[in-house]
Amino acid sequence: MRKNILITGVAGFIGSKVAQKFLTKKYNVFGVDDLSTGKYKNIPKGVKFIKGDLSEKKIIKLLPKNCYQILHLAGQSSGEISFENPIKDLRKNTESTLNLINYGINRKVSLFLYASSMSVYGNLDKKRLSESNQCSPLSCYGTGKLASENYLKVFSKQLPFLSLRMFNVYGPGQDMKNLQQGMVSIYLAQAIKNKKILVKGSLKRVRDFIFIDDVVEAWFKASLLKKGLNKCINIGSGHPVSVKQLLKLITKKIKNTKLRISKGTRGDQFYVCSNNNLLKKILNKKKFISLDQGLNKFISSL
Repeated sequence: MRKNILITGVAGFIGSKVAQKFLTKKYNVFGVDDLSTGKYKNIPKGVKFIKGDLSEKKIIKLLPKNCYQILHLAGQSSGEISFENPIKDLRKNTESTLNLINYGINRKVSLFLYASSMSVYGNLDKKRLSESNQCSPLSCYGTGKLASENYLKVFSKQLPFLSLRMFNVYGPGQDMKNLQQGMVSIYLAQAIKNKKILVKGSLKRVRDFIFIDDVVEAWFKASLLKKGLNKCINIGSGHPVSVKQLLKLITKKIKNTKLRISKGTRGDQFYVCSNNNLLKKILNKKKFISLDQGLNKFISSL
């Protein structure tokens, strides 16, 4: 008997790629998305699709009665956008999670995998962020993500979970029209279309870029875990890269691209890099595609 997997945000960049992986592993994949940012064309063939917003109870009633695991990747995913409508962000990211937790408990789901974010950390000293660090999010988005993590901890005896704190994910399939989410895709989109890149904030800011294939592998390995559950795991490469270094790589690959620097966005973190020891130890994920290789793969896909 094939096991039923529920993947939310299945029409999004990461959710669609994760769904494709589980389909190749012969799972029955049920996918949910409200298509507010995700694209219907992204949904892999073979997914049993349900359109709707998971903050609405009527959509929860449409979910499969028999569900092995929940992979929750749906939600509003921009710190910048979260300030425009904090209530909407709360509903999309936290209320939807609570509804799914309730569903998971009622259906005796074996594991809840949650798409969390580096945004939960806020601004800490210039060091690799560990899961044991205190979290002080700077944005409404990060605050909602941390709240969802804490709800999962509260209900962990009834519903085992892993919270996967993703860092800067990039790669083929990323939305090139969304200029408020995804640093690599934002810069590439501007460079390719206009030969100009608007940089919002300091070139000294640091990020941890991780290629989509590495992220998908981590999600699948997390789904197989039987022991050491109910914890948070950083999903990052562990390599600090400054915005200046990223732009140097991009402008080397896309010639004659000019830069314009403007003030930063509200709630933007300055230094973000993961300590990924738990990723290496618990999920046995030790090899990562370099930023240079990843950019080449991304650009060649466009």
